[in-house]
Amino acid sequence: MNLCVGGGRDLESGLISPAASVASSSAAAMSQNPTAEPSPSPSPSSTASAPALVLSNSGKRIDQAGRKKYVKQVTGRHNDTELHLAAQRGDLAAVKQILDDIDSQMVGTPRGAEFDAEVAEIRASVVNEVNELGDTALYTAADKGYLDIVKELLKYSNKETISKKNRGGYDPLHTAANQGHHAIVQVLLDHDPGLSRTIGPSNSTPLTSAATRGHTAVVNELLSKDCSLLEISRSNGKNPLHLAARQGHVDIVDALLKKDSQLARRTDKKGQTALHMAVKGQSTGVVKLLLEADAAIVMLPDKFGNTALHVATRKKRAEIVKELLLLPDTNVNALTRDHKTALDIAEELPPSEEATDIKACLAQYGAVRANELNQPRDELRKTNSGSSTVKESTMLPTSVTVVAVLFATVAFAAIFTVPAVIILDGTAVMVKSPPFKIFFIFNAIALFTSLAVVVVQITLVRGETKAEKKVVEVINKLMWLASVCTSVAFMAS
Repeated sequence: MNLCVGGGRDLESGLISPAASVASSSAAAMSQNPTAEPSPSPSPSSTASAPALVLSNSGKRIDQAGRKKYVKQVTGRHNDTELHLAAQRGDLAAVKQILDDIDSQMVGTPRGAEFDAEVAEIRASVVNEVNELGDTALYTAADKGYLDIVKELLKYSNKETISKKNRGGYDPLHTAANQGHHAIVQVLLDHDPGLSRTIGPSNSTPLTSAATRGHTAVVNELLSKDCSLLEISRSNGKNPLHLAARQGHVDIVDALLKKDSQLARRTDKKGQTALHMAVKGQSTGVVKLLLEADAAIVMLPDKFGNTALHVATRKKRAEIVKELLLLPDTNVNALTRDHKTALDIAEELPPSEEATDIKACLAQYGAVRANELNQPRDELRKTNSGSSTVKESTMLPTSVTVVAVLFATVAFAAIFTVPAVIILDGTAVMVKSPPFKIFFIFNAIALFTSLAVVVVQITLVRGETKAEKKVVEVINKLMWLASVCTSVAFMAS
């Protein structure tokens, strides 16, 4: 049996097979697409003159006798096959002809089950063939948005063909999602729903790509098939909400938050939330949606201590700065790790109308420079409330206070439990001994030092509201009173 499909080069024999229909087929292709290169098309008339004609680039021999083999045909700049070129120009008729003519050009095999099996095997191999870029004809059609061709090729595609990735790391579904071809995404997902979890370069998914490009219909389609895609982030830690917020895609941000409002609190590897990304852009609508989902994220800092207000100020987003300052949770004087307030950042900006507006807006809400704040630096960092940075900054003072209280308690109790005290004539024998003197001196140092530490730690805590300040004043007076009473009691004992 011989297989005849067109003219081409036999990779194994190095011979060029003749093709009687090359000229007529090339002319037809040129009439459909003047920019396309002339290329031979399958033709039944060539069966008599072509001993072995073109089907694929593989050069694969099916049997050892050489009755049937695939030979290579180079027709495009990327080593495309005829099927690739037909898919590129959206020529459904040519695609059908290439696939349908395979059985008519099979010679030497009687019709029947064996014949049908061989035809199916050859068609699958032709559809699965890749060019130099690693693209299949199905990938090409999905990328270009040719729905009818995608449907036609799926009839002859196996799981390997549908999920095969090109050299760039993308498969047909991923490129269709990236290009916003909703109908093709639907068809591919209906064919195999598991395709939605395909992973591309930098751990990207079809959902992250569609969210970045602003393809709302594709995003909704993917989420309808698998909501767990929201949990997959890119290699830099950015999830679909980060990417959509940065580009200002309001509809997509809204759709993602409706699926999971907790996405607003997720951070990337730099500690940035979706709000950090949104304030870098121009969309106040996205900022409002994020704050409606969780207003507390306005004070979440990234790894450098930047809140959304710091980032918006640095990016000169005047409207967004005004929106952030409207929130009661916003601390206008929060500090970054390099000890800067939003006003410090604004004053470093080059002169511009936006910079002037931002400085005026910040001043209206009581913004000051970092060096004008009458608080220790560690305490100022506590203004980033509700974050991991806040927890770290408050953990140390609290621990020190607890330890100081324990030292004071032990030191005070020790004076009443001195071991081996012998009383003679009303006088303690150990009072004049060197060990007791050492105990007295060091116990006194421990007591008064620990009390001083406790008082200093509590005194440095400053309240933000009037009620808190009153409580702090009362606590300070009580601590000093406790210190005096403890000292008097110790001396009296």
